Amino acid sequence: MAKRELPGHIAAALAAAGGAADSAGVSWAGRDLSGPGNPLHNFDRDDGSADAGVTAARAALLNGTGTEAAVVAALATARVFVPVVAQLGEEAAGAHGVAADKQADMALVTLQAPDGRRAMPVFTTTQALASWHPQARPVAVYAPRAALSAVAEQAELLVLDPGAELTFVVRRPAVWALAKQQEWLPSYQDESLTGAVAAAVAQEPRVLRAQLAPGSGVASRTAGGTIVAGGGSGPELALVLQAGDGLQPADLQSIAAGIQHRLGADRQFAERVDSLEVRFTR
Repeated sequence: MAKRELPGHIAAALAAAGGAADSAGVSWAGRDLSGPGNPLHNFDRDDGSADAGVTAARAALLNGTGTEAAVVAALATARVFVPVVAQLGEEAAGAHGVAADKQADMALVTLQAPDGRRAMPVFTTTQALASWHPQARPVAVYAPRAALSAVAEQAELLVLDPGAELTFVVRRPAVWALAKQQEWLPSYQDESLTGAVAAAVAQEPRVLRAQLAPGSGVASRTAGGTIVAGGGSGPELALVLQAGDGLQPADLQSIAAGIQHRLGADRQFAERVDSLEVRFTR
């Protein structure tokens, strides 16, 4: 068989880079770019199945023994699949005025959450991704890298396995924690927020008592209707207030709006709380 020559532009580029060897003088001949020796190929032998840690954490959440914090902690070291799709660009002008083929770029897939925010879907298995979007290409990445991509795409949420039996929503503070490779603590368990709440409520003398609790949107439902204590996309944190007697609905609305405004101006509170609901009790 005749020896195949490299295209001219590639041969020229190699010659400019040192010819048959790399910049360190190591020959290109016999170079193996697969396997653990090349960090660009961490997933060469990936079979597309789910990460065992994430599977265990979600199973525990389903049977009532786990937490959503444990699911996010498992994602911190897990491989997931991000869907990308081909996106055609405009036709480029070719030589002599002849139109060239359209250019195709690969684009990340994003979703719109029920509250209008942008979300990025990620999948634990190639099968789950293919079932959701047969035309999408699965790209294997570690979940923290997927979180960084979500931030870059101005997506506030990661949606794990949309369309599956259990779809788990990773909220904005947890997405940021994954991206920064930090531990995530749900806001309804974060005692450091009590100071900001106390300061905001102190300016409202008509409030007798304030307490933080999990919001009504923490829970989610499986496709079969089973309620799961985590992974929901609704209000994450509830501020339960006890107000004085004789207040009208307009008064309560004014109290809630004032407290929410003050809490929203607190940087730490705004970073650590995804969404807040205010409830009144007697």
